[in-house]
Amino acid sequence: MLPEATGLLDPIVLARIQFAANITFHILFPTISIAMGWALLFFKLRFNATGEQKWLDAYGFWVKIFALTFALGVVTGITMSFQFGTNWPGFMKTVGNIAGPLLAYEVLTAFFLEATFLGIMLFGQKKVSNRIHTLATVLVAGGTTLSAFWIIVLNSWMQTPAGFEMINGQAHATDWLAIIFNPSMPYHLSHMLLASGLTVAFLLAGVSAFRWIKGQRDASIMAALKTGVFLAAALIPLQILLGDMHGINTLKHQPAKIAAIEGIWHTERGAPLTLFALPNAETQTNDYAIAIPKLASLILTHDLNGELQGISAFPDHPPVAKVFWSFRVMVGVGMLMLLVSWLAAWQLRGGKTLSPTVCKLLIGMTFSGWVATVAGWYVTEIGRQPWLVYGVLKTSDAASNVGGGMILSTLIMYLTLYAFLLVSYVSVVFYLAKKAGHPAQEQ
Repeated sequence: MLPEATGLLDPIVLARIQFAANITFHILFPTISIAMGWALLFFKLRFNATGEQKWLDAYGFWVKIFALTFALGVVTGITMSFQFGTNWPGFMKTVGNIAGPLLAYEVLTAFFLEATFLGIMLFGQKKVSNRIHTLATVLVAGGTTLSAFWIIVLNSWMQTPAGFEMINGQAHATDWLAIIFNPSMPYHLSHMLLASGLTVAFLLAGVSAFRWIKGQRDASIMAALKTGVFLAAALIPLQILLGDMHGINTLKHQPAKIAAIEGIWHTERGAPLTLFALPNAETQTNDYAIAIPKLASLILTHDLNGELQGISAFPDHPPVAKVFWSFRVMVGVGMLMLLVSWLAAWQLRGGKTLSPTVCKLLIGMTFSGWVATVAGWYVTEIGRQPWLVYGVLKTSDAASNVGGGMILSTLIMYLTLYAFLLVSYVSVVFYLAKKAGHPAQEQ
């Protein structure tokens, strides 16, 4: 029998994998629903302003995708919250006085708002006035963003805790404004909202391109496609700029995370920007490195000879390779988003249509926002290790005494179910796309 504390059945490792699996699957759906609510509002307002049926048709198709996404987001969010009690009781025991109210605010001020008015969006268009239906869309869109706000507040507080004091091993709030507007919150929130916008932009463009390739020529398809393409083309430069600002903020408050991101093992001046490498934890070097001299220092300190601390300067630091590669996946997908969206926007100029090649590129990029978002979250969450609440509570100190065998069995169940639900979700999205078109109609 394998020992519970080592190897395959290490309870802490399994609990971390299980929570990572849950948050990976869960975040896919809020990432869509946050910005999709605003895309639906845009469609509705365009219809109200112009009276053109294509905007209402676009609303009618995409509100179904929104409802499906919202439902899966709710279910996976509940599952994730249970794990605070089952696998990580030390989290709520230590910081529950802060985390509990923030999670409650999210439910009371945001979730109920979304759940209440989503029904009017879906089924009330012919039962209530257009003004009330538009108002319902406003409230749902606002609710999704408010929900994101409270969750990001909690997560960013775990990264840069502020506004509290420790009494008998428990965190007690001393300044709720400092807790809510902690040093990293504005950057985390803005970065997440832009990530959501980009995810939805490529979803709109990719599914619409799929419908166009299949011969559907309803005017609503091109309206949604153009919305997605131009939204992506506008947001990706902003995301790159904000990412730079976010990095500078992280350097100030979590320098160990930056050291892992850049693969800097020892403190140095004029640190290079490593484009590719295989970080080697044993030798504390980067094997097969391809780097640009001094560029990391220039980006992060705005000085070619600026000093950046290395991993060796921190007794507690995250695993380098995981953070290093997650960051490069995120940036790589972001660069691809920039190229594809600008190419598509250039082809669509002056009322032109897309070439089949660019349509296929957009179809391939349909869920690219998911890849970038998950990679970004891995950078954020793994980069905080070994801390659960940075500088306050270590991950190992929050774990439960549930046996590794029990956690492994539920982990297998979760992974199986999530794989099935993910395939089902993507299949349903494209099934709806196939069935929604009216190829004979062209406007």
